[in-house]
Amino acid sequence: MFNAKAYSAASSTSPLANTTIARRDPTPDDVQIEILFCGVCHSDLHMARNEWSSVMPTVYPCVPGHEIVGRVVKVGSAVTKFKAGDLAGVGCLVDSDGTCPACKEGLEQFCPNQTLTYGFPDRHTGGITYGGYSESVVVDQRFVVRIPANLDLAAAAPLLCAGITTYSPLRHWGVGTGKKVGIVGLGGLGHMGVKFAHAMGAHTVFTTSQNKVDDALRLGADEVVLSRDANQMQKHAGSFDFILDAVSADHDINAYIQLLARDGNMTLVGAPEKPLSLVSFGLIMGRRSVSGSPIGGLAETQEMLDFCGEHNIVSDVEVIAIQQINEAYERLLKADVKYRFSIDMASLKAE
Repeated sequence: MFNAKAYSAASSTSPLANTTIARRDPTPDDVQIEILFCGVCHSDLHMARNEWSSVMPTVYPCVPGHEIVGRVVKVGSAVTKFKAGDLAGVGCLVDSDGTCPACKEGLEQFCPNQTLTYGFPDRHTGGITYGGYSESVVVDQRFVVRIPANLDLAAAAPLLCAGITTYSPLRHWGVGTGKKVGIVGLGGLGHMGVKFAHAMGAHTVFTTSQNKVDDALRLGADEVVLSRDANQMQKHAGSFDFILDAVSADHDINAYIQLLARDGNMTLVGAPEKPLSLVSFGLIMGRRSVSGSPIGGLAETQEMLDFCGEHNIVSDVEVIAIQQINEAYERLLKADVKYRFSIDMASLKAE
């Protein structure tokens, strides 16, 4: 074991503060990464404040962070995919059983015995996993991905969660040239959805409010529909092949279901606190469907990163020092960021 600097929450009400955590020494299959940047996901805030206590109670101390980009500093004797000096990333998963049907299909995100990057029992140490708000992390090579060298590292970090969360359903539902795709919710997830759908060749339409029109067009939307304008919404009724709903607040999904063509699909990647109301006739009359999607598996995550490298896609980020994390959480609650925070972990060395 070795010590690493980190920022953690000691309780649901305490601010994140400087601390020291224990990391395991690399086993033969492990990769040790010096963390250069870590994205800030809304999940980090939920976990730090124990807001998912009914389904995933937080274990303290909690070191958040699952959008990790860094440089390999050490590899185990059995590691073949990486060497010291490589750019590497770690997302939301750091382990799975490797034997279940999901794992055998490369869908580790559905493994019933998966280990999340932070806040989960750690089979190596007997404690819990600690995330990327730290200077170093040690992960099995199966759960480490390559970062294309042409991408800005600070802006690439959120691809490990926000990127794959939006890329995966777009790929699963066959979004591409000739498809009409709607993106709902221009935030940390939605802005990535617009970029990906545009790069995949789809005719991308963003439904939003007036003050987000310019940004939606800048990010790659071909057209903007004001969702509060009934006439504009009616004009697009029954015309969308696919809609990605990235809204995490209470909203009327039935208005968007009416925009779907026959056999169209609407996938939810946002997670509102309260259940959404669904009018079944909106689905029945067009043989439409509503689904949900989490992150992707490791192979798909690497595919997404390679796609980003080819098309030069990264998140829009505001780079902060780790000492600003509590302020960043408060701003996150107010949606006061375009569109993700990325922590420069060099700031931790100053502590």
